[in-house]
Amino acid sequence: MSSTKNPCISLCKFDDDICLGCGRSKREIKAWKKLDKDDKRTVLDESAKRLAKLKTAGRKKKK
Repeated sequence: MSSTKNPCISLCKFDDDICLGCGRSKREIKAWKKLDKDDKRTVLDESAKRLAKLKTAGRKKKK
């Protein structure tokens, strides 16, 4: 039985409480070790959506 791998990529920079490296909220990061496999999968799905949204937003703050 394989475990759900931690998505941390050691790029912990936050924007509106969301890590720009893994897409998880601070709450999700803190709770990760205590979550069951199904909850981890849910967090992974949600974090992937957040990262995609950030990418399509283009982070247009550069001038």
